[in-house]
Amino acid sequence: MTTEPADPAAAPGSADAPRARRGPYAKSAERRAAIVAAAFEVFAAHGYAGGSLQKVADVVGMSQTSLLHYFPTKSHLLLAVLARRDEVSAGPMPSTPAEGSMVEAVVRQARANEAVPGVIELYAVLSGEAVTAGNPGRDYVSDRLAGLRREFGDAFRGLGAAGLLRPGVDPDRAATALVALWDGLQLQWLLAPDEVDVPGQLRDHLELVVVPEAPAAS
Repeated sequence: MTTEPADPAAAPGSADAPRARRGPYAKSAERRAAIVAAAFEVFAAHGYAGGSLQKVADVVGMSQTSLLHYFPTKSHLLLAVLARRDEVSAGPMPSTPAEGSMVEAVVRQARANEAVPGVIELYAVLSGEAVTAGNPGRDYVSDRLAGLRREFGDAFRGLGAAGLLRPGVDPDRAATALVALWDGLQLQWLLAPDEVDVPGQLRDHLELVVVPEAPAAS
């Protein structure tokens, strides 16, 4: 989905901002956002295959015909939902120790994911469906996993260059293992949230891989 250009009249501090925000562009943007939020909820609960456009339209309170004016196909809507999912989740991992602790960045992101209603459910459901041929989310999930492996691999390489990776740890294999562990822990958390501590177990794992940084001299 392409991003619509910002309305210059609605810039902060503009005298015309309140009036501009009530124009047709603002109304259309708000309606699109409401549809994406509804689809986020429906796909998280029912998956892409089971989450019909009619269900999304019902949540928004509009007809399916009206919904199709904003998103002409279900796959267009899915891509918008996936883009929204990315907006409310991840930040980049530090690639050098100077940028911060990778362990703390992972733990912080895991906590943030749990705090956003539906984000873990959506990813788990759509990831499972993405293995089926022809699923429109397949490329997204495949590219995202490959991107995470690269990102974590680069972070582990940065730690290795600083002498903070335990001996014998291969950065790329460690990255693949971290992606698998994180996704698996989140799936278990969805089924038993009171029993599975995703941030804590990720920290435990990373402390087996990463050498603790020495405290800064006072």
